[in-house]
Amino acid sequence: MKTGRRYAGQEQADALPGTPPQSRVWRVLGALASLKLSLVILAALGAGILTAYLSAAPATWALAAPLAAFALNLLAAVATNPVFRRKTPLLIFHLALIAVILLLAAGRLTYLKGQLELAEGEVFDGQLTQEESGPWHPRRLDVLRFSNEGFTISYAKGVRRGATRNRVAWAAPDGSVQHAVIGDQDPLVLSGYRFYTTHNKGFAPTFTWYASSGAAPVTGTVHLPAYPLHEHKQALEWTPPGGKTPLWVMLQFDEVILDPAKPSEFRLPSGHLIVVRAGEARYELKPGERVSLAEGVLEYNGLRVWMGYTVFYDFTLPWLLAACLLAVMSLAWHFRGKFFARPWDKPSTGTS
Repeated sequence: MKTGRRYAGQEQADALPGTPPQSRVWRVLGALASLKLSLVILAALGAGILTAYLSAAPATWALAAPLAAFALNLLAAVATNPVFRRKTPLLIFHLALIAVILLLAAGRLTYLKGQLELAEGEVFDGQLTQEESGPWHPRRLDVLRFSNEGFTISYAKGVRRGATRNRVAWAAPDGSVQHAVIGDQDPLVLSGYRFYTTHNKGFAPTFTWYASSGAAPVTGTVHLPAYPLHEHKQALEWTPPGGKTPLWVMLQFDEVILDPAKPSEFRLPSGHLIVVRAGEARYELKPGERVSLAEGVLEYNGLRVWMGYTVFYDFTLPWLLAACLLAVMSLAWHFRGKFFARPWDKPSTGTS
């Protein structure tokens, strides 16, 4: 007669067919699948999250190591628990969960977040002004190129910023020039890197520096503080290429660019001066004018605008989406089988 009784050790034998219950492999897997170990790992993950939140320095390994350990813990639990072989939806759910955890760890090890600024007409040369990345990041930024073709930003009353529409251009692998309009939510995607515009933008005086040493002239832009965030502080110190004496440069204009009383648009001032101070000497320059300094000649070419960008890289994002969808569908499959195994409404046995 069958009684349904399970003898001691039968669960372990079911978990690993053909493996002696007391084998070393079984003991190792049992230890890795321990719920106590799960609690320790979760505590370490919580500490890693707290460290990443409070620390200014990257805390990649503080997150990646507990995530990898948690994936190993779950994998051992799947291998040693026979219920997963009897219930396919649960098996698929836990394997998808393991994939999500491993992808999160891989993302922390290979991600990149950075910032850059480009003046109108300037080409990105692969250099970032700020960067944070994982230790295994593949470093493909150096070969990427795109140019800032200008932007428009509309403002509502009260200087409330609307959408940014930034025109960009880049060379496709076949050599053709491609164009697009990007913004704060619509990125330019190149080799997995996603470039977004930011609220940071401003004015960029363009200069040509003729060094007295006879070096070749250098033309470049000086990015003044962001506008309108620093509306009344449009000045900074700048050292010409190869020079030793810093110059103080200020943009001066009288008109209102962004009027709080009515809708407006970010634009260049119709009239302006550039004030340059070298030591005690003060100069005012209009486009095309030059000034002779101790270390060379400074020529003011004109005023442009600059745009700030954020760049983000994480190759795991589409795989994370696929793993999450698989986890949700398998869990729905599991609960459908659980709740639809018998009718929800049993027929009434009473008499009316």
